[in-house]
Amino acid sequence: MAATSRVATRTRLGVAGDYRVRWRLLTFREPASRGPRTLVTEVRYPAGAGPFPLLMFAPGFQQCGTPYADLLRTWASAGYVVATVDFPRTDCRVGTAADEADLVNQPADMSYVIGRLLALSAGHGGPLAGLLDGREVAAAGQSDGGDTVAALAANTCCADHRLAAAAVLSGAEWAPMPGRYFVGRTPPMLFTQGSADAINPPWTSVQMYRADRSRARYYLDLPGADHTEPYWGSNPVERLVGRETLAFFDHYVLGRPGGLPAVAGLVSAGRLP
Repeated sequence: MAATSRVATRTRLGVAGDYRVRWRLLTFREPASRGPRTLVTEVRYPAGAGPFPLLMFAPGFQQCGTPYADLLRTWASAGYVVATVDFPRTDCRVGTAADEADLVNQPADMSYVIGRLLALSAGHGGPLAGLLDGREVAAAGQSDGGDTVAALAANTCCADHRLAAAAVLSGAEWAPMPGRYFVGRTPPMLFTQGSADAINPPWTSVQMYRADRSRARYYLDLPGADHTEPYWGSNPVERLVGRETLAFFDHYVLGRPGGLPAVAGLVSAGRLP
C-alpha cells in the first residue's frame, strides 16, 4: 500500500493546484568562516506523502518571500518543496542597514540550507523527515536573488553541482563575485526578463544567455514588463512566468518527456527576439 501511495504521489507532481500548500518557518545558523549567519528559511510544501523535489528560492534586495507568494505557491501546489532563504544582511528585516555587498556570501548560504534541508529529510523524525528527494534539487531567484542563483549555478566560485536546473529571473552576473561565469558544466538554465526593466536592464540577461554554451538554455522575453510585475502579486505576466518556470522544472528536474511549451518570447539555444 505504501509503494502504491508513492507511485500515485509521483504521478501528480508538476501540475499547479494539485496540492494544498503548507507553510513552516525554519531558522538555521551557519557556522561560516566569515562569522555566524542566521538564515531564516520559509518553507512552502505540498500536503502529501513525499519525497518531493526541492526548489530553492532567493528573493531580491531587501525582500523576503511575501511579495512572491503567488509564484511560490504555484510551484508548491505542483508538488515542489519551495524553500525561500531570507539573507541575513539583505532581507526585508534589515531596513537601512541592508548591505548589497554581502551578495557575494549568498550562494554559500543557499548551499548550506540545501544541505541542512536534505539532512532533515534524511532523518527519522521531525516534520521534514522523508519529504525531499535529494536527486531532485533546483533553484530560482529574482533580481539580486537572480544574481545569487546565477553564481550558484554557473560561477566557479560557488557552483553547487546538486542543482538539476536553475531559473534566473531578471538577474545578472554580479561583478564582485569571485570566480568566472559559464566556464564549466552548468545545469539547464532559464533566463526571464522584462523588456521595460530599468533596474536590471535586458542586456544583463542577454549577456548570461549568450555566455551559457549549454544547449539546455532558455530565454523568456516579457515585452513591456518591468522589474517586479512578472514575479510579484497575481497578474497575467506573473501567471505566464509561473507556467513557464513550472514547465521548465518539470522537464529538467522531474524528467517529464517532451519539450517546453512554445510561447511567444521563449527562445531555446537560438536567436534572441
